[in-house]
Amino acid sequence: MILVTGATGNIGSALLKELHARGVGPLRGLTRDAVRAVLPDGVEAVEGDFMEPASLKPALQGVRSLFLVSRLGPDADILEAALQAGVEHVVLVSSITVQTHPHLDPAGENLAVEQLLKASGMAWTILRPTQFASNALMWADSIRGHETVRAPYAETALPTIHPADIAAVARVALTEPGHHGRTYALTGPEQVTARQQAEAIAEALDREVPFAEISRQEAHAHMAAVFGPEAAEAVLDVTGGDVNDELLMVRDTVARITGTPARPFRQWASENVNAFR
Repeated sequence: MILVTGATGNIGSALLKELHARGVGPLRGLTRDAVRAVLPDGVEAVEGDFMEPASLKPALQGVRSLFLVSRLGPDADILEAALQAGVEHVVLVSSITVQTHPHLDPAGENLAVEQLLKASGMAWTILRPTQFASNALMWADSIRGHETVRAPYAETALPTIHPADIAAVARVALTEPGHHGRTYALTGPEQVTARQQAEAIAEALDREVPFAEISRQEAHAHMAAVFGPEAAEAVLDVTGGDVNDELLMVRDTVARITGTPARPFRQWASENVNAFR
């Protein structure tokens, strides 16, 4: 039994589709609302809340392998619940900032979760993806309203990754030998700027998407209202304010592990164009 948490999220939903398409099973998907969750046929939907680790006990029963995204709840309690349930292997989604920006608080929190997992006694595989292509969904309201997309650091090019590529690597780690005790930094196949992302969405929509670069101060004011001031500072650092060669590096990890090249941002934009209509 494989349990995929965040079963309706960007990574979890793609992972369940990959596993199901290859006949892997039995599969179980964790969601907050099992009745409304749309999962592949044959995947068992189970309810649970990360903020209440005790609620995960039924979902973990009989599970051999667990797919987990860090920092969605009290990770120490979640990992302990998995250990007590007899889980043998955990594939954890952390962040590339653990190695590129270790001084930032979110990176330190992710590192702490990694260390908890390594000390748990369960086998582990750690995925450290860079910026998600799906982060562009923050522009969806503006684009649907034919308004100008406003973003800082318009010309900073990051190797943005398609969430389905994170899922593809997770699928291999969950089902094939040789990945226990491994940490993988994951990126997309090319660097892409915020301006180029907006252009790719415009191409998918077949209409203009106006774009304007704004200052860090303007962006921080907006982000702080949503994420809080400290988180806003961290996000702005890793999207252009404090970039380094390690963050900008394009890696071939997705292709090496899955045998398929990583998907470019324009593919994500085409596949998700309805979110912007």
